[in-house]
Amino acid sequence: MTDPVDSSSDGSSGNWLFKNKEHAKISVVASLGMILLWDVNSGLAQIDKYLHSDDNYVIAGALLGVGLVNCSVTNDYDPALALLSEYINKEDSSIQIGAIMGLGIAYAGAQDEQILNSLIAILKHENVPLEVIAFTAISLGLVFVGSSNGEVAQAITDALTGRSVSELGQPLSRLLVLALGLIYLGKQEGIEVTSEVLTSFSKKMRNYVDITLLSCAHAGTGNVLTVQKLLGHCSHLENAETSQGSAVLGIAMVAMAEEVGLEMSIRSLKHFLQYGEQKIRRAIPLALGLLYISNPKVNVMDTLSKLSHDTDLEVAMAAVISLGLIGAGTNNARVAGMLRNLSSFYYNVPGLLFCVRIAQGLVHMGKGLLTLNPYHSNRLLCSPTALAGLVTMLHACLDMKSIILGKYHFVLYYLVLAMKPRMLMTLDKNLEPISVPVRVGEAVDVVGQAGRPKTITGFQTHSTPVLLAAGEGAELATEKYVPLSPILEGYVILVENTEDMEDN
Repeated sequence: MTDPVDSSSDGSSGNWLFKNKEHAKISVVASLGMILLWDVNSGLAQIDKYLHSDDNYVIAGALLGVGLVNCSVTNDYDPALALLSEYINKEDSSIQIGAIMGLGIAYAGAQDEQILNSLIAILKHENVPLEVIAFTAISLGLVFVGSSNGEVAQAITDALTGRSVSELGQPLSRLLVLALGLIYLGKQEGIEVTSEVLTSFSKKMRNYVDITLLSCAHAGTGNVLTVQKLLGHCSHLENAETSQGSAVLGIAMVAMAEEVGLEMSIRSLKHFLQYGEQKIRRAIPLALGLLYISNPKVNVMDTLSKLSHDTDLEVAMAAVISLGLIGAGTNNARVAGMLRNLSSFYYNVPGLLFCVRIAQGLVHMGKGLLTLNPYHSNRLLCSPTALAGLVTMLHACLDMKSIILGKYHFVLYYLVLAMKPRMLMTLDKNLEPISVPVRVGEAVDVVGQAGRPKTITGFQTHSTPVLLAAGEGAELATEKYVPLSPILEGYVILVENTEDMEDN
């Protein structure tokens, strides 16, 4: 499984890697990074042989794989930086993109000055292709996500203003704009200065920049005025603007933090589904996928199932991808059944079949042990890097045919930033795993008698480690009230006094 090809291969028919052509090899080799995720030592050893290939696409995939293996891992020796820095200035754009993406994924949220200097130099370099500029900007956005770093924002702004009108019309230009938004993710301020700098743009492009910056800056705040502004932008019927898709995703980003706003936004999105422009309809399934990420609710599942048979193929593709997102890491039988039926229904439509396969992989992600939900502790805390990875992938999906079904399918790997275990483990004071009885149930607001509050309902008692689904909480099953934070996906609980456990 981890050795799909011998690097000395002649490309014979029995060879998995060489059954793929050109840029497809990037995703194939990078997939080793996913299989060996978080296992830095053995992962780098297995990927290293592909760095010595004669094929530039294989090298690019290996560099991206190095970034994936190091994602969310802190290592004193910084092997990813040492390996990838050698390749970011290569002449071949595929190798450059592989190394730059790898750096962005491996050091997301790190705010590393060394990476800042290396990547800004690429942005300032003349005669660099748009695709390299776009992925460099996204990597800078990920490394400095939510930092409001003026130097990075200025560099990306300069890169935007230095593009010609024809280049700004290309699908990858949306990644440049999004990179600018990621710098201000969740910060609610600072975007006005950046918006003013871009006044030289056409009205259409300026609208896209303003909407993307606004939705990123207020992501997770539940700000009603921002949602109203984004809804108002969706109702413009003058011409179906590109920014309307970004506005729909923005509504989901702002409203996803709390339950009431989430329900209200769903109602608004369903109205747009009936009466909205085509650009809006194509973005709505993606917004639903973000609102219910790794949380397969029946009503959303049914809506997406209907949309997956839509006459517009791009709406259908977005719905299929979103079915994978809402079922990500849950092994949900109903979603899996829907996707099996869709694979039969679209067996002769290559683009849609590709989306179905991706969605099936997401549903069974980590064999059901992982989640993509960026929120934890009952929506109290949000991981900015996880949200940034999700938003980057969803913005790429707004132009499915050009990016995901084109030669940039590897942007799907940005989802790795949101992947984390959904297990609850308990350790003793020596950091050794210990089996402890815990009650697992649906997380609720604190109710009950004074001094004996309840944070979960309808619970079952299990021994750790246990899996927690979206909306579930846990508490130690002892006479003494010791609640565990709701939705402790991937958390480790230290239990100091094990005698209480044995007595109960």
